[in-house]
Amino acid sequence: MDDNINKKQPIRVLQIIGVVCGGGVEAVIMNYYRNIDRNKIQFDFIIDGYEKSLLDDEIESLGGKVYKVEPYSKNIFKYIYQIYRIIKENNYQIIHSNMNTLSVFSLFAAWLAGAKIRIIHNHSTAVKSEKMRSLLKYILRPFNTIFANKYLACSRVAGKWMFGQKAVKTGKIKIINNAINIDKFIYNENLRQQLRKELDIKEDTLVIGHVGRFMYQKNHDFLIEVFNKIYEQDNNSILLLIGDGPLKQTIKNKIEKYGLGNSVKFLGVRKDVNKLYNVMDIFLFPSHYEGLGMVGVEAQINGLHCLVADNIPSEIKISDKIKFLPISDSNLWASEILKIELQADNRKIDLSVAKTRFDIAEESKSYENFIKCGATSNDS
Repeated sequence: MDDNINKKQPIRVLQIIGVVCGGGVEAVIMNYYRNIDRNKIQFDFIIDGYEKSLLDDEIESLGGKVYKVEPYSKNIFKYIYQIYRIIKENNYQIIHSNMNTLSVFSLFAAWLAGAKIRIIHNHSTAVKSEKMRSLLKYILRPFNTIFANKYLACSRVAGKWMFGQKAVKTGKIKIINNAINIDKFIYNENLRQQLRKELDIKEDTLVIGHVGRFMYQKNHDFLIEVFNKIYEQDNNSILLLIGDGPLKQTIKNKIEKYGLGNSVKFLGVRKDVNKLYNVMDIFLFPSHYEGLGMVGVEAQINGLHCLVADNIPSEIKISDKIKFLPISDSNLWASEILKIELQADNRKIDLSVAKTRFDIAEESKSYENFIKCGATSNDS
């Protein structure tokens, strides 16, 4: 008998991730995809927009399928219909939506198509100061449990914001840690020297770093205020900005206004962020809000001193090199940075906490079990 006939096909999970923009959500899902047992569980993806994305080739090389749909922001009805058709025509039974409060639309399509398991995964929170974006989140939030029947969050804070404290306390919400390959982020002195040379940065230059999309959430405006105050007292300093986004030009204009053009490097969307942490001395993370804030974990693993906003979930703390500060006082941030004593041999940290909570090898097994249990449940 042909062995292929007896070979059990993997459980296929349809991942809905929106627009691919080099952000944290897609990085989380791809980390899990690279590390799950793909003989048992396979991911396929729905991505907004018809152009080729940064992920297409890798997804297909790992055995996944990529479906392109009309972005919800252009035509929400076409977006829902296209997702419905994909699910119905391919008989997907497990849908995992990573669109936060916007998941209501894709999960409505999944419900209409008769998908058995409809997972909502919240990766974010909100602040009132974001105005229209946050208003939309608050309006959509109550509807997200209507069409979902499995509930995930990247942290207890994100779970509480979306589903409520009671749901988190009773265990109705499963926390899926934003896990990574920890070894990739450990400090490497040789890489530091090599990359500083490539970026034309002297060894004695103070390098402050940030990773994040240029959008309101990440608070680049405040970041530039802080760096300007640092530069006034130490002009042998550089700010590295990794990422892209709609507010990039606005931030560039502010940098030029302060006369910092030669001291800020825009590195764009990079696939080697884990290596670039080695170039930095201090990592700043002044977000208005985060569901978790995985770059803060990565920076700590690299041994960097990290100053982060005090509204970011405390779950990112894995070392004593992190300090939480209010984002109402740029002078305080600058003062704290200038107090830090940098030592070349002080980049090692105790990784036991990181390995307990953020090791992708272990966390991917937990996700596999979650999917296997869901595939055999009777939820509707």
